[in-house]
Amino acid sequence: MKEKSFTLLLESVERRLRSGDLSVGDRLPGERILAEQYGISRASVREALRVLDAVGLIRSGVGSGPKSGAVVISEPSAALGWAIRMHIATQSLPVIDVINTRLHLEGPAIIEAAQAPDSPERDAALDRARDYLNEMASPTISDDLFHFCDTRFHFEIAALGSNLVMKTVIDSLRLATISYVQEAVPRLDDWVSVKEELQKQHHGILDAVVKRRGNDARQLLEEHIMWFYKKSLKF
Repeated sequence: MKEKSFTLLLESVERRLRSGDLSVGDRLPGERILAEQYGISRASVREALRVLDAVGLIRSGVGSGPKSGAVVISEPSAALGWAIRMHIATQSLPVIDVINTRLHLEGPAIIEAAQAPDSPERDAALDRARDYLNEMASPTISDDLFHFCDTRFHFEIAALGSNLVMKTVIDSLRLATISYVQEAVPRLDDWVSVKEELQKQHHGILDAVVKRRGNDARQLLEEHIMWFYKKSLKF
């Protein structure tokens, strides 16, 4: 008799999420219990859990006992970013196409961010963006942390918009370009001066958003993205 597919577990998780029977923060049972519940092997359970982990829906637990099961989370941008990054690596998705998509999406998003109404949430997001820029200004910051803060700065600005799907896609596209940025840095003649210019551009973008100059913010953002792309790829 042919073994039931691990998709049984995937489809069940989807139904339970839709119905509200399963929510972010809930913990799935252990492998043995899941295998018994769905009549599939533990190998199939592990395959289903790997899929759910890859798409950012669970974080796998370790060890044994009540805290060993996978926890339901929600990190769609990380999963999308990983998938796009893998396709960039195979050259099936050209980096320039990813960059152009960023421009098409982030331009309108930053205008919306500049127009976001006054609120404690807006102030907090702008403060976080400013904190990331301050951290990036440290002369001892590592390259990896600089790239991380750069990504988070852009995320905080985009998060001021109201479209959750747009924010998720924008964040995933930025995550997808981190690898090419990390590979490009060693090839730059003067990374220190490049970082200084990037910071100057970041502060200009933030200032335009704070002052609600949406069109200026969009222009500065687009120039910022293309400046580093051309700098890093030498064309």
